[in-house]
Parts: sequence; structure tokens; C-alpha cells
Amino acid sequence: MDKNNINDNIDSEAFDRCKKIIAAAKKEAAKRIIGQSEVIDGILTAMIAGGHLLLEGVPGLAKTLAVKTFAEISGLDFKRIQFTPDLLPADVSGTLIYEQGTGKFSVRKGPVFANVILADEINRAPAKVQSALLEAMAEKQVTIGEETYPLPSPFLVLATQNPIEQEGTYNLPEAELDRFLLKVEASYPTPQEEIEIVKTAGKAGEVPVKKVLSAEKIEELRSLLEKVVCVDKIIEYIVNIVSATRFFNSGRKTDFSKYISFGASPRSGIALLQCAKVRAMFEGRSFVLPEDVKAVSPSVLRHRLVLSYEAAADGVTADEIISKILTFVPVP
Repeated sequence: MDKNNINDNIDSEAFDRCKKIIAAAKKEAAKRIIGQSEVIDGILTAMIAGGHLLLEGVPGLAKTLAVKTFAEISGLDFKRIQFTPDLLPADVSGTLIYEQGTGKFSVRKGPVFANVILADEINRAPAKVQSALLEAMAEKQVTIGEETYPLPSPFLVLATQNPIEQEGTYNLPEAELDRFLLKVEASYPTPQEEIEIVKTAGKAGEVPVKKVLSAEKIEELRSLLEKVVCVDKIIEYIVNIVSATRFFNSGRKTDFSKYISFGASPRSGIALLQCAKVRAMFEGRSFVLPEDVKAVSPSVLRHRLVLSYEAAADGVTADEIISKILTFVPVP
């Protein structure tokens, strides 16, 4: 693809500046987070694209530290909600408090009224508490009593969950999973990375980081995102990838269709486009390549596929199915 043929009016200096801002944020995060580049990329992608991130991994992989570090780097208002089985919806969104002196109700806003929300171990709270986040995540507003209150901008929910503990947990409903722009899986460090982690002796969180982002810079990045060009052929490619997850409905059969009970929603295509644009911005480009779409597909689609019993029986994962889909769908 010839870069010169892609919207010559786009300011290349703005994209170079964007690349430097993102590089600076990654550099600051690396002072505390050893490895886990996919986690940092996921957080930055979600913030720039205006979405939310589900972060899954076993204990001790610096998930919470990554979120806290990003909040410090961005200089945004940060609140942590520890999800537990006895948590109530009002503990998240807020409630009305009766004031005996005035005889009136006043609003007590919950911790969701912040820029960056860490929903720690989100799958430990029952469905009614998880659903308290749905309006906030989808519409960036909260209804308390008869009044609706807008949430601050930017607004980002970073939720963590542990994939190995099932006792005392509640699976996230598909409707809520679909609200997450990305699902990133935190992986174990390499031996060399783990040596560096052990050397820090748990003091990584004490390492000072600079505030290299701000609400204004994030808004600048978001406005630049709208200028990233994606030609029709790549949009068709995105739609073909999403459609390939629904072959069981169309009657078309592939070697992976039996493993999918329900395919990805139309929101998936929008998410793929937005995340591919952000990845192009990471590279300082003003246009999307098929490689961008391929790179973000696992994080965008893995939590949106409902796998069948055959997949569980054969030990097939969502990532393996996505890999087959990317091989199956022709690249423009």
C-alpha cells in the first residue's frame, strides 16, 4: 500500500508526536512493569479508543500494579473497587442518602465517578453488582434515583479476573463481556524477566514514574484516531473475520465451526477497526494495514466467542480458533 496515496492532507507531524507520546508512556511503565508489554499496549489501546479492558491472569503477574502505574502516568483520577460476594450495586454507582435535618435526600456518588476504575477481581461479585457497571461502561453515565449523572471524561474501566479460581466466583454474562473492548491475558514472565522481578523484591511499586499523559493529551490522541484512514477493502476484511465466527448460522461449515456456539457480535467489527487504528498510531502511521487487524484480533475476539462443548472436550481455546479464522479468511 502506497503511503502517498493515503490522504495527503493528514499532518504527519501529529502522528510522529503521537508515536512519541505513546513511546514515553511505555517507557515510564517499563520502570515498574517488567515484561507484560501486551498488558501495557492493551491499556493504552483501550484509553485511546475510548473502550474498556478485561485483564485476565493468575495472581502475581502485576495486573493491579500495571493499572495503578498507568493511572499515575496519566495523572487521571483513579479509584479501586475490590469486588467481593457481599458487594452491593450502591457500593459501585452510589445511592441516595436521607438527611434527617433537611428532610431531603442527597446523592452520594460511588467510586465509579472517576477517570480510571480498577474493578479488581470483577468475577467475585454477583450479577446484580456486575450489572451496575453496564450503564457506566456503555453510556458513560450513572442513574441514581430519578437523576442521571454523566461520568468524567476520559472514563476507563480496567477489570481483572483470575482464571483458575472458580469457588466463590460468578462468570461474567455475555452482555457485559461484549462491553469490554479488549480482553488481554497476562502471561508468565520469561526466566530473564523473572530474575529482574525477584531482584526488585516487591518494591517495583515504589519506583517513581513521570506524568507523561493527561486528559488533554488523551483527547488529542483520540481526535487523531478519527484521522487514521482505513480503506474499504480492509473494512471488508474485518467484516469477513467477524462473519467467519458465525458460519454455524449460515450453513457454511469449516473445521472450526463446530467449536463455536455463538459468534462475535457486530460490536466486534467496530472494536477491530478502532483497535487496528490505534495500532497504526503506535507505529506513527496514518493508515491501517491488514497486519494491524491481525495483531489486535485475538484481544478483540477471544471474549466474544461462546465456545461449544466440543471445544471443551477437545481442549480447543478461543485463541486457537481465532488463529484458524485468520488463516482461513483471505487477506486483501
